[in-house]
Amino acid sequence: MSRRIAVFGTGYLGATHAACMAELGHDVLGVDVDAAKLAKLEAGEVPFYEPGLEEVLKRNLANGRLRFTSSYEAAADFADVHFIGVGTPQRKGEFAADLTYVDSVIETLAPLLTQPAVIFGKSTVPVGTAHRLGERARMLAPAGDAVELAWNPEFLREGYAVKDTLHPDRLVLGIDRARPGNAEAVARDVYEDLLGEGIPFIVTDLATSELVKTAANAFLATKISYINAMAEVCEAAGADVSVLADAIGHDARIGRRFLNAGIGFGGGCLPKDIRAFMARAGEIGADEALTFLREVDNINMRRRTRMVELVRDIVGGSLLGTRVAVLGAAFKPDSDDVRDSPALNIAGQIQLQGASVSVYDPKAMENSRKIFPTLEYSTSAKEACQGADVTLVLTEWEEFRALIPEDLDSVVRNRRIVDGRNCLNPGTWENSNWTYRGLGR
Repeated sequence: MSRRIAVFGTGYLGATHAACMAELGHDVLGVDVDAAKLAKLEAGEVPFYEPGLEEVLKRNLANGRLRFTSSYEAAADFADVHFIGVGTPQRKGEFAADLTYVDSVIETLAPLLTQPAVIFGKSTVPVGTAHRLGERARMLAPAGDAVELAWNPEFLREGYAVKDTLHPDRLVLGIDRARPGNAEAVARDVYEDLLGEGIPFIVTDLATSELVKTAANAFLATKISYINAMAEVCEAAGADVSVLADAIGHDARIGRRFLNAGIGFGGGCLPKDIRAFMARAGEIGADEALTFLREVDNINMRRRTRMVELVRDIVGGSLLGTRVAVLGAAFKPDSDDVRDSPALNIAGQIQLQGASVSVYDPKAMENSRKIFPTLEYSTSAKEACQGADVTLVLTEWEEFRALIPEDLDSVVRNRRIVDGRNCLNPGTWENSNWTYRGLGR
């Protein structure tokens, strides 16, 4: 059944959700206060890099199922289904999440709701937020108790966001058990095509639905930091963490995914989400339950320092006056996201120690320049490596995984490569008279 849907926020989550809801056949209005972002989207341009999203956006703008506006009044008049897809960044100077943007949507939208409506939250929020927002929405809305608030967390992987929206591995819906209403029925309408594919649909209470996303991210972060801790042990013992990961990954209880040792995780989700989880656990009296996440965070940040130390060692003990090529700036491949990027953090630290640093990334150059304008940027891997004393692979783009020594032999000053993602074949480089170093190998 086709619904009239408004999606608030047109960043990574909101723009993807709006375009994909239109792709499912709904009439969708994307809402944002950023005029420049709206202008780009209305012109069929995605303001960030996400494979496949631009085609979905253009197709649904052309068929009229997708439009954009800055008017909350227009959205309230148009839709009876509203999705909140705004950001919840880390609060400045604290671990806790900043809920300013989520609160603002409720404060602005709710007073305009004169008819029955369902608001679905998709943003990642601390447990207890949905209940509070529901109370506030009903208090502000002229429609009062006819306004329902439910939580429908997102599980998007950057680089796979369209697939994860249109063909997710599960759908989770949190509803207010104390207020029986239509939220579940409306969600079943919205996701009718997905449910027809047999995708698991988990209906639970508000608190559990909020915890699903943060618990999942905390688990993934723990798994990554675990194998990075093993990398530290492997380096001390003279073992190979990649073979170790392969061996333990065959155990079905463990699995091989996310057991890739390297410079650690970054991005706009895992780091801030585990910190917000710790902060919220403390607020509700469960702080001891998540103390282990502090060490998960510490291990992750330590990988960046370890990489800098490794580079310093390989060039002879001092970075002063050396030339370093950095391949990769995005926090992961198939993305232009440089938020809390380990690659850029490492590049910045190396520059501060006196090296000349040249960075190349297939998609993240513009975003990188905004954050680290003092770094040197190149237009290709080969250009970045011109005259390099050491080459670092810090994001595992396929372009870098496919590199062979012959590609760089003629441009580098010294044949040294440090594999920050353990994504290269050590033998290939060593057999071509390169000095190869990987983390935990």
